[in-house]
Amino acid sequence: MNVRVRSGDSFWYYSQLFRIPLSLITDSNPDIDPAKLQVGQEIRIPGFIARSYKIKKGDTFWKLSATGNVSVDALLLLNQDVNPNQLKVGEHILLPVRVTSPVVNGKRNYDYQALQADINQLKEIYPFIYSNSIGKSVLGLPIQQIRLGNGQKKIQINASFHANEWITTSILMSYLNTYLLSLTNSTSIRGISTLPLYNSVELTLIPMVNPDGVNLVLNGPPRELRDSIIKMNNGSTNFNGWKANIRGVDLNNQYLAKWEIEKERKNPKAPAPRDYPGDAPLTEPEAIAMENLARSFKFDRMLALHTQGKEFYWGYEGFEPPESKRLADEFERVSGYKAVCYIDSHAGYRDWFIQEFRRPGFTIELGEGVNPLPLSQFDEIYEDVLGIFLAALYM
Repeated sequence: MNVRVRSGDSFWYYSQLFRIPLSLITDSNPDIDPAKLQVGQEIRIPGFIARSYKIKKGDTFWKLSATGNVSVDALLLLNQDVNPNQLKVGEHILLPVRVTSPVVNGKRNYDYQALQADINQLKEIYPFIYSNSIGKSVLGLPIQQIRLGNGQKKIQINASFHANEWITTSILMSYLNTYLLSLTNSTSIRGISTLPLYNSVELTLIPMVNPDGVNLVLNGPPRELRDSIIKMNNGSTNFNGWKANIRGVDLNNQYLAKWEIEKERKNPKAPAPRDYPGDAPLTEPEAIAMENLARSFKFDRMLALHTQGKEFYWGYEGFEPPESKRLADEFERVSGYKAVCYIDSHAGYRDWFIQEFRRPGFTIELGEGVNPLPLSQFDEIYEDVLGIFLAALYM
């Protein structure tokens, strides 16, 4: 919601008027100096939308203030060109409406279009979040990054490395929406106040590493690639078993963490719906983008959301730091998921992250069953893993 600065207004006053933390208003207006506000400047107020309202007989700003649970001055601020003493029946004014419900609906087939629409809507309501592309998929779709928070601790959480694990994207976006609602409404999540987390953590989300693959599983192949993709899929038009990117390379087998072992022992020796590690490490644009991101931001910890198994992996070849065990114990406690230190697997993003940076990295295997997991598991997964999302921030 946008407002226009009046004489005497300040960010602090807006934070009191709308009961929004001052840091969120400041971060929603990064190009504006709070000490040099100018009359008429547009300021973005997070956590609110401006709703049109048609004046009825007997309406006054004071009555609307009482029924709408907003201050009279908030109405005056939004309607500076309206004379509150001469309201006319049928005239339209703006009401500030606090957003208290999620806009992300994760319980649906969550393809790239759904992701992009939700990112745009969240940025409109919560302008203190930042999004951009860290690279492009094989088919040219931007791989979206979402960032928020001001802290020294840098945390990355990613989802949908594997195409048929797309439910991880809808879960992660739902967590983001819950976090944003908590921040702007000053409510806690499971008894945890989130504003201190926002002020101590810079959170980076990559909600869909493999957009081409997700779209393939949910929507089928693009027309120009239909014949070649169906051939790679053993003649089937059912893509539920597809994990790879659109070129048939498993993005989570692309990294320089004993890649040669996976290349030698993986059964597919050519592009396939799953498990093919590529002709060489880092041949795929999605994998390269994720490596570049980690090198650029030097995250303190990283979580990769996958399915399935109700467990998580936290060690790699002894490169994990002591902090990883402390985090793993807390993740296990708050989720009920089984903590597993070592597994016989290499060349994954988590493997490389731990090996390269000697920092905590985790693969969280959401839910249980056969991929793609049904949306009927959404609520259970959300509740089970919400504690891990929070612990990743507060630990």
